[in-house]
Amino acid sequence: MLRVGMLTSGGDCQSLNATMRGVAKTLYNSDEDVEIIGFLDGYKGLMYGNYKVMKPSDFSGILTEGGTMLGTSRQPFKLMGVPDADGNDKVDLMKKTYKRCNLDCLVVLGGNGSQKTSNLLSEEGLNVVGLPKTIDNDLWGTDMTFGFQSAVDIATNAIDCIHTTAASHGRVFIVEIMGHKVGWLTLHAGMAGGADIILLPEIPYDINKVCKALDQRTREGKRFSIIAVAEGAISREDAALKKKEYKQKVASREYPSVSYEIGAKIQEITGQEVRVTVPGHMQRGGAPCPYDRVLSTRLGAAAGLMILNKEYGFLAAMRDNEVVKVPLSEIAGKLKMVDPESSIIREAKAVGISFGD
Repeated sequence: MLRVGMLTSGGDCQSLNATMRGVAKTLYNSDEDVEIIGFLDGYKGLMYGNYKVMKPSDFSGILTEGGTMLGTSRQPFKLMGVPDADGNDKVDLMKKTYKRCNLDCLVVLGGNGSQKTSNLLSEEGLNVVGLPKTIDNDLWGTDMTFGFQSAVDIATNAIDCIHTTAASHGRVFIVEIMGHKVGWLTLHAGMAGGADIILLPEIPYDINKVCKALDQRTREGKRFSIIAVAEGAISREDAALKKKEYKQKVASREYPSVSYEIGAKIQEITGQEVRVTVPGHMQRGGAPCPYDRVLSTRLGAAAGLMILNKEYGFLAAMRDNEVVKVPLSEIAGKLKMVDPESSIIREAKAVGISFGD
């Protein structure tokens, strides 16, 4: 019998269930006698042996269901080497559960941190297949991650909704989009939603240039402005600080987030009325969009075929709209950042979008 473990780790997204369905249906449709074990709440379930034996019926009717039926939790990679509360080695616990369940392979659906741990387990001798999940689309080695387009749709809708009230009241509206380190989600939602200014972690902003762009719109007779701000957006002054200094500044910040700080400075410099909207975890919720349903099905099926072919130690990734196998060792610890010199940034600037630089 082919025994396959499966877990979802890190932040949730809309198409985790759809991807697990793709894996399971591929395995069940093979000539193998298959048993799938679902570990509950991510790596925590693997550590402590919390799991359930899945049935084919568990994977029916979940293509359109958001979230994850297995539950998830965040287990930071940097803490994997730190013993748990009882003094147990976390990696050793996971290896023991893997062997006790007599698994042939472990499927890990997760983002950057989760795949660093999956690579660690692969290096420890476990058979692992990774699947690229994150609404940030920041996983190196793949053009697209499942969950990203669904989050873009929701963030774009938030900006669309803000447009009408911003126009009615003649205000500056800041919409804060998820993304601490990477700005793909803010960039795509900002462009799709017609934002006038987009502030990303990869392009430190000058608040005076932001205000100059707003003043220019006022002089052109525009009643309102929309600013899409990534939650990890950073000013030029802060970008020049050492990492420790910046963390200390953020910890002592008097504002709930960078968007409120930017809003206060804009109001002070320009006198324009500013409002901040934070869609927050709405961006992770709801049903997956059709694009993600197709992407998840393809990636899940590819992972299932990799298991059947005993091709372990790889991430099922998308490149040029084709599924490819990328070694976990190549992606571990790498982020796919927005390149400030990329064509998408040049094209956004060509249509008049300011990045505050």
